[in-house]
Amino acid sequence: MADTAIAPLLTSHKAKLRLAKEPSIDDTIETYIGATGAMQLFKAILLAFAWAFDAQQVFISVFTDAEPQWHCTTGSPAASCSPAAASPCALPPGAWAWDRPAETSVVSEWALKCAGPALVSLPASSFFAGCLAGGFLLTTLADSLLGRKTMLLVSLVSMSVAGVLTALAPNVWAYAALRFLCGFGRSMVGTCTLVLSTELVGKRWRDTVSVAGFFFFTIGFLSLPALAYTFRDASWRNMYFWTSVPSLCYSILLYFLVQESPRWLLVRGRKQDAIETLQQIASLNGNSITSSFSMLHACTMHEDDGASGAGGVFATLQTMWERPWVLRRLAAIMAASFGVGTVYYGMPLNVGSLGSNLYLSVTYNALAELPSSILAWLFLGRVNRRSSVVALTVAAGAFSLACVAIPPGSAARMAAEIVSFFATCTAFNIILIYSIELFPTSVRNSAVGLVRQALVLGGVAAPVLVALGRERSFWSFGVFGLAIGCFGLFAACLPETRGRTMSDTMEEEEHKEAAVASCTGTAAIGTNCNSDLV
Repeated sequence: MADTAIAPLLTSHKAKLRLAKEPSIDDTIETYIGATGAMQLFKAILLAFAWAFDAQQVFISVFTDAEPQWHCTTGSPAASCSPAAASPCALPPGAWAWDRPAETSVVSEWALKCAGPALVSLPASSFFAGCLAGGFLLTTLADSLLGRKTMLLVSLVSMSVAGVLTALAPNVWAYAALRFLCGFGRSMVGTCTLVLSTELVGKRWRDTVSVAGFFFFTIGFLSLPALAYTFRDASWRNMYFWTSVPSLCYSILLYFLVQESPRWLLVRGRKQDAIETLQQIASLNGNSITSSFSMLHACTMHEDDGASGAGGVFATLQTMWERPWVLRRLAAIMAASFGVGTVYYGMPLNVGSLGSNLYLSVTYNALAELPSSILAWLFLGRVNRRSSVVALTVAAGAFSLACVAIPPGSAARMAAEIVSFFATCTAFNIILIYSIELFPTSVRNSAVGLVRQALVLGGVAAPVLVALGRERSFWSFGVFGLAIGCFGLFAACLPETRGRTMSDTMEEEEHKEAAVASCTGTAAIGTNCNSDLV
């Protein structure tokens, strides 16, 4: 009787394992181009450097929109100006002055100090709103019409041009509008860079290339305090000019050196273009492709009609919408990402509330990203994604809440803020890699783009919370801690992906899920399924 009940399970299980063992695009590509060579790896790492320019535009407002220090003028009557005054807004004109030239910050140049937190935070919030709008409107283009490389180049160029124009802004309204355009263009830089760089190398180097992007993001973040200190007595416009022009030159370099993703070309049915791209990559590794027919035959089974061909710009979104398991994964990881994004983008903007040197505070925050990148690189192959995200977000929330109780200006508050930001950075890195592994090639860029938009959505609210937190720290550190601690728990609803290969189509991912379910159901009778899922 027991054998009769088990037999259908074994039959179903074997059928699903046969599907799981069919040749994958990963195996086919690596068979023809060989192992990832030094030049191929160099190009992927060069591509990952785009994260440095991404970081500069994300955090540049920490310095350009900073609130400068002020002092009472020498000839002002003692009754009209007191150094102990919390704000100069009620003081008569001429009784006080900025410590540095007014053009060093938009706050002092356009007299925003007394305009209220809404106007002070408008440019930064506009930037993140642009990132959000661009992410939702552009994210499907990299999966449908343009591809990863073209979308990346369009994003880099538009971000750089908007940055140069921002240096010419005549008032705060034009400045906020240009920051919106900069964020709109920037929205796809990180997503396309992450997806394209991992799809250009073999399985062995994917984690390394992903972490290289996070490392370069730290380099870009670290460059800002050095650049700001160099221009500390000059106009804030220099910051935008000297971060945007190098980014424009870099995009020209990428156009000539980097290939399109062969995985995306194959999934889209552009087999001839895929062959030419693979030939270029193979030549970098000292190999050559001599038989294209067998490669095409192996990859034909992986075409997904729901997301390939001329299905339209929003075909990938429709494909995801029709599958409940995709929506469940998206909802859970986007919720966790929102909490992480609130702290990740909010903490650096809030360093002025720590009561310490702005340049050193930003440097410490940037340096906190460096060990998080190294930690991610060392342990990505050894730790579970799901439990790591939950543990890190809870820890980040606890230390952020601790900042509310610790007095400003103390070393303990600085230490708690850095630990919270470090845990947040590590969770940020793992979530992005986790999202790549959760979704197949046919919709990967769209899914990762939506996850990054959830991160950015947290960044939209962060500047307003920071402005409110200057009067009462609970509105910044307190809300940050509650957001990341509570929303991070949604990651517990996601499946674990450590050690599994990346799928190329929806059907392939569904077969893997069915195989996992079969393995769970047959574990009691000693069936070993692990080798069939990696």
